[in-house]
Amino acid sequence: MTPAARISAAIEVLTDLIQRRRPAADALKDWGLARRFAGSKDRAAVASLVYDALRRRASSAHALGEETPRALVLGMLVSQRGMRADEIAALFTGQNHAPAPLTEFEVAGLVTFDLSAAPGWVRADVPEWLWPSFVEAFAEHAVAEGEALAERAPVDIRANRLKTGRDALRSALAHLQPEMGAWSPDALRFQPGPDGRGPTLQSEAAFFAGEFEIQDEGSQLVAALAGARAGETVIDLCAGAGGKTLALAALMGNEGRIFATDLDSRRLSPLHDRLTRSGASNVEVRVPRSRGHDALSDLSGTADLVVVDAPCTGSGTWRRNPDAKWRVRPGALAERIKEQAEVLDRAAGLVRSGGRIAYITCSVLPEENDVAVEAFLARHPGFALVPMRDLLSAGEVDYGLLARFATQSGLQLSPARTGTDGFYLSCLAAPG
Repeated sequence: MTPAARISAAIEVLTDLIQRRRPAADALKDWGLARRFAGSKDRAAVASLVYDALRRRASSAHALGEETPRALVLGMLVSQRGMRADEIAALFTGQNHAPAPLTEFEVAGLVTFDLSAAPGWVRADVPEWLWPSFVEAFAEHAVAEGEALAERAPVDIRANRLKTGRDALRSALAHLQPEMGAWSPDALRFQPGPDGRGPTLQSEAAFFAGEFEIQDEGSQLVAALAGARAGETVIDLCAGAGGKTLALAALMGNEGRIFATDLDSRRLSPLHDRLTRSGASNVEVRVPRSRGHDALSDLSGTADLVVVDAPCTGSGTWRRNPDAKWRVRPGALAERIKEQAEVLDRAAGLVRSGGRIAYITCSVLPEENDVAVEAFLARHPGFALVPMRDLLSAGEVDYGLLARFATQSGLQLSPARTGTDGFYLSCLAAPG
């Protein structure tokens, strides 16, 4: 496929996903299945165009004066790819599967691409209805935070200290030019290439040997700050595919016990193979036999630490899932808030006297973070916040620099602040 034909394909995919309000991955998959002639490089290039267009959806629509799939692609070529109007016009010829020629209106929008009078939510490329939450979370930095969440994300991995160290892993992957992580002592980072993707790490021998897991550095950081200690009983209440479960097992050096579960048993499926590969031997996966079945009924009041990686809107991961921010609706946020309250209340019944709960989200919205924690404390007056200074100095690394990102009830990471996805952490001490 020519570059122009790839652009036409991206416009076609965007038309499908916007009209049918479906995930970008589904629309791209259907497009690829219907066009077997498209090779892997073509599919990757079209996907990159689609995701980049979604990153800048609001600003492109404002600058081009209309919110059509074509306008989104045109705006992205300027703001994300740095192309000039004449370079874009050379691709939009209407010939050989290229998009139709540019109109005078489009050329004018591309030449000026003026966002100076645009409202904050447009410049930040954040859904308008969520803009008040962003301002509450980040104040005068809200636009910069939105812009950072619209950038391409790097690929981070966590060296599995059960099998190797970061320096040894860096040497083993030197051909891929890894960078050292800024915060986590186990993190290596790979910057995205021109197509927006990082290296194919799952084909590396070190991956098959269980020497690393793909995990954002922010996720690694909140897992470390949760404070799991060797020999403790830990429950990962929303384990999913097990990224944090594996990190906790490594941090504990396989000493103690970790019980991993999830209300959706299907999400636990990948964890079994990941555990085998990682060498983690202190993890027991508890799979609910049916909806409503309590797989942890025998553990009430026994856990030293309950990790709640709560269901949320995923606003902190918009760099990786740019289509998700345009599909989230107020009803979905309300449902996530309800689920967060339920899982926190469940955690309160599992933690022992004097134990603690680590509440984690991959969200930057106060409603899912500080507000959720404060509501929990109001329902459970015996619990108390663990002081941030205790969290940041209790582990093997002094994270004192992170104190500036403390909120009223926790710690907020973000792409602009820490170069990570937008993770939130609050630790709560049980009475006793």
